[in-house]
Amino acid sequence: MTFFNLNPRLEGDSYFIADLPLCAVRLMKDANYPWLLLVPRKIDMVELIDLEEDDQLQLMREIAQASRALRSVTDAEKLNVGALGNQVSQLHVHVIARFRDDIAWPGPVWGVAPPLHYDPEKAETLIEQLRDMLSSDADAA
Repeated sequence: MTFFNLNPRLEGDSYFIADLPLCAVRLMKDANYPWLLLVPRKIDMVELIDLEEDDQLQLMREIAQASRALRSVTDAEKLNVGALGNQVSQLHVHVIARFRDDIAWPGPVWGVAPPLHYDPEKAETLIEQLRDMLSSDADAA
């Protein structure tokens, strides 16, 4: 049996939310923007095309599921979705809630402001809300 290992940087920069059928879902530790990471629990994946076709389709379903949950919980005006991996090569997808009044609007979030630490209670509340939405969306599917 092989075990999935999360890149230490991704692990250190985020909180665990839930495991979906393919991906670990995590909340980035940056309260500037509600920001999810989806990390397929597969070994040695760097690009979307490294996944088997069925897993590519599952990843798209899970991106949509996470996007619906994030939009519902945050009332985001826009969602940014991307798989860059320039600093961490392990395949992961960013789903970022954006607002016209956020510090980086309308540009990308990277490098605009230092990460803003979550108040622990606010982080836990957001994580619980996202877990509930992810669970209810999975139940509805």
